[in-house]
Amino acid sequence: MKTTIDGLLLFDLDVRGDNRGWFKENWQREKMTAAGLPDFGPVQNNISFNATAGTTRGIHAEPWDKWVSVATGRIFGAWVDLREGDGFGRVFTAEIGPEKAIFVPRGVGNAFQVLEDGTAYTYLVNDHWSPDASYSFLNLADETVAIDWPIALSSAELSEKDRNHPRLADVTPVPPRKILVVGSNGQLGRALRSAYEGFSHVEFATREDLDLTGDISGARRWRDYGTIINAGAYTAVDAAETDRAGAWAANATGVAALARVAAENGITLVHVSSDYVFDGSAGPYGESDPVAPVGVYGQSKAAGDIAATTAPRHYVVRTSWVIGEGSNFVRTMASLASRGVDPSVVDDQVGRLTFASEIARGIRHLLDSDAAYGTYNLTGSGAPRSWFEIARRVFELTGHDSSRVSATSTADYYAGKAGIAPRPANSVLALDKIEATGFAPADADDSLVEYLRQ
Repeated sequence: MKTTIDGLLLFDLDVRGDNRGWFKENWQREKMTAAGLPDFGPVQNNISFNATAGTTRGIHAEPWDKWVSVATGRIFGAWVDLREGDGFGRVFTAEIGPEKAIFVPRGVGNAFQVLEDGTAYTYLVNDHWSPDASYSFLNLADETVAIDWPIALSSAELSEKDRNHPRLADVTPVPPRKILVVGSNGQLGRALRSAYEGFSHVEFATREDLDLTGDISGARRWRDYGTIINAGAYTAVDAAETDRAGAWAANATGVAALARVAAENGITLVHVSSDYVFDGSAGPYGESDPVAPVGVYGQSKAAGDIAATTAPRHYVVRTSWVIGEGSNFVRTMASLASRGVDPSVVDDQVGRLTFASEIARGIRHLLDSDAAYGTYNLTGSGAPRSWFEIARRVFELTGHDSSRVSATSTADYYAGKAGIAPRPANSVLALDKIEATGFAPADADDSLVEYLRQ
């Protein structure tokens, strides 16, 4: 059952006994995750034997999750939320015997008082002890939380350390697990910097900060991270046709390295994909449609998608026709319009513009709403348009004659040019799945108007 502290869950266990004693399944992954327990990935099992009633331990908030139960005897358990946020200082207490267990999330202070001699207190944790880990502590006798201990602390057995922990007013709140944005200098990376501005637990890494082509297993204390957002990619579509190694290193091998770290440390991996994983012969494309990339860029992105899904907690966010800070199609057309250049633009490729700020908003929505893991399409909404139609719209919105833009076919536009990658003719992605999570993608034309206004 849920408790007064967010994420602190109390469970009844099935204890079966006879004249010989009793048996219970203390932790069974499949049954307990089905009952609502997070799949928290324990790596260590500890037992605290307490010889006499009155022994009291805590209040300790460690940077890992715990599954707490009792093998023999009984305890009075007390938990205090020491995490940053509105719940800081909130208290929950319960008596725990062999028939109950409690899931204690990272940052919730844990304490117990032994009620019977010979009590064995057991707990599973999902990280190994580390001298580099940061902890928070609260005094057992703190007057603010005012825990009503069954046995007065003056008569209880306490360690000297536990007697001298700080009062609530002096406790440093436990920050949330960190978010790491990889590729933070690109169009999406810069949009994510704006989306997470002022969030102290969000870190940004450039290619120089984190080299994904090497061994990154020791690059961070990864257990302190809850999410990695991979905003980096090799996006030079034509150059990828000859620089295959570079495209695959960034778009596939690097993603595999992030997925491995995410899987080993219980991290959620957000990976941004592309309409180029499809050949463009159909559309609109749903998340479950088979991929069929026709160029090196698309092939490397499709391989990266597969690698990302090996992380148990993953979001693959497929998008198209990204517009953000820096060089892009909209800026190019606006520049040509102002300089009196009359461009010829292809009219047989259809899709929707997606602004980097909208991708950042969608990623935050998936993470903040705890949406089901998986693949999601995320583009601007509204009627699909060709590049030709978008170019004319840019001319119109910037106060220029849109008839200056002429139409051409993809084949004619690239005729005689070497090293050109094939483009999907239809890049329209279906948006039903992400809309079902409560996210309403902004209309692509409205976003274009606002982008040019700024």
